[in-house]
Amino acid sequence: MLDAVLPNQLPTTPGVGYKPQHFDALIRSVTDEHGPGPVRWLEIHAENYMGDGGRPIAQLRHLAERFAISVHGVGLSIGGEAPLDRDHLARLKKLVNWLNPASFSEHLAWSTHDSHFLNDLLPLPYTTETLERICDHIDQLQTTIGRSMLLENPSSYLAFDESDWSEPEFLAEISRRTGCGLLLDVNNVFVSATNLGFSPTGYIDAFAFDKVGEIHLGGHDEDEDDHGAPLLIDSHGREVVDPVWSLLDYTLAKSGPKPVLIEWDTDVPDWPILRNEAMRADQALSKVAPAQVAR
Repeated sequence: MLDAVLPNQLPTTPGVGYKPQHFDALIRSVTDEHGPGPVRWLEIHAENYMGDGGRPIAQLRHLAERFAISVHGVGLSIGGEAPLDRDHLARLKKLVNWLNPASFSEHLAWSTHDSHFLNDLLPLPYTTETLERICDHIDQLQTTIGRSMLLENPSSYLAFDESDWSEPEFLAEISRRTGCGLLLDVNNVFVSATNLGFSPTGYIDAFAFDKVGEIHLGGHDEDEDDHGAPLLIDSHGREVVDPVWSLLDYTLAKSGPKPVLIEWDTDVPDWPILRNEAMRADQALSKVAPAQVAR
């Protein structure tokens, strides 16, 4: 476990996943005569900013002077059987050192096998063997970057018979052993609950809210499995649906105010549409702590 860590420093307000096409609108929002609006922090994907320069880095430096930044990793394969990639860790450390983000997070998943990188975040059996491997990887990561991370619950499409832990218990035990925080993706809970047939509110009831540093929301697509049963795909390509907003209300009523991120990674809309989603998150936050939510 890392001895000295930096606490999560994100404001308990809405944030959005940053996309370059929104750069000008975000910069204008800071000086708008009607105020900056609900968005006070931005998330970037670490792997998009591991270069040494160019427009992406210049824009990120500009944004970091105006917004709190959360770095979200998608390529470490924390749940993989292989050791963490040392070159990837070194590039990540360099990014974190100069950017000094308010938060860093990764997924409870794996995405590599041998030397191959898979374009998916794949699920894990929740066993003691898996738990020990993930904790070792998180200890290595946190020691390398010199700060604690947040670990995100996955969206699941299957469950393993060999699992010995429920997912909330598994995440809580990882946090206890490593000192990492947790990132609660409410849409992932809804997707997994629909696909695997469990209660989303029951999952929320069992979650370790004292460890949560961020909450995520995103859109999903609807499909059917081979037997005609509903199958939800975590696509991040559309608006958040009403049942997920309701699940957010349920979550915030238990957790109190937390930083809430809107993710929209495919079929990215114009800024006003994304801003409207952030405003809806702002309204949800205002229900639980009106005095603490910035306007």
